[in-house]
Amino acid sequence: MSELRGACIIGQSGGPTAVINASALGVIRTALDTDCITRVLGAANGIQGVLEDRLYDMGQEDAGELELLRYTPSSALGSCRYKLADPSQDDTDYRRILEIFRKYDVRYFFYNGGNDSMDTCNKISKYMQSVGYACRVIGVPKTIDNDLNGTDHCPGFGSAARYIATTCMEVQRDTHVYDNGTITVLEIMGRHAGWLAGSAALAAWVGYGPDLIYLPEVDFDMERFLADVHQ
Repeated sequence: MSELRGACIIGQSGGPTAVINASALGVIRTALDTDCITRVLGAANGIQGVLEDRLYDMGQEDAGELELLRYTPSSALGSCRYKLADPSQDDTDYRRILEIFRKYDVRYFFYNGGNDSMDTCNKISKYMQSVGYACRVIGVPKTIDNDLNGTDHCPGFGSAARYIATTCMEVQRDTHVYDNGTITVLEIMGRHAGWLAGSAALAAWVGYGPDLIYLPEVDFDMERFLADVHQ
């Protein structure tokens, strides 16, 4: 693969996590030290910032301030949940993205997010190929759901899993103070993947795990659920 010389853009998308900024820092710091990357731009609020030409010059930021991103939660660059249309049906956004890329000579685009963000990367990459614009599009994984194909432990999942296990321990301690047979149901995030729900079992290591765990990968049966609770 031949080396491309030009600017890069880093953007963040989707729900914030405890470590998404650490991933962004890794991209920014490495890009600033890479000879073929002439400028590092941060997109305000993800792809929306690209479309609206709201870009930060990360090379002008204080190095010490940037290092704080390693332990700073949430999305420092700002996030969005903007979904690009199918370019075969509406290429308006793609033509605008290409315009911005040409304006700043962007040859590298890093997008830090989950499934929807990876979909954005895929669409932009294919569009740039279709119009003959040389650009490397790289998805930087981030999702607490741990449901990105090709990843084992996705950045963001570990922190959320620990939080859920801790919450289960605290809830069980709280409910044990009463003698009225309290039954507590916790609804846990995760979309269509049961990694986060399953992480509640970690609380069992200290004797405070849930009695029952139901995963989205298994069809939910209300009658079976009620029978399990009654038992």
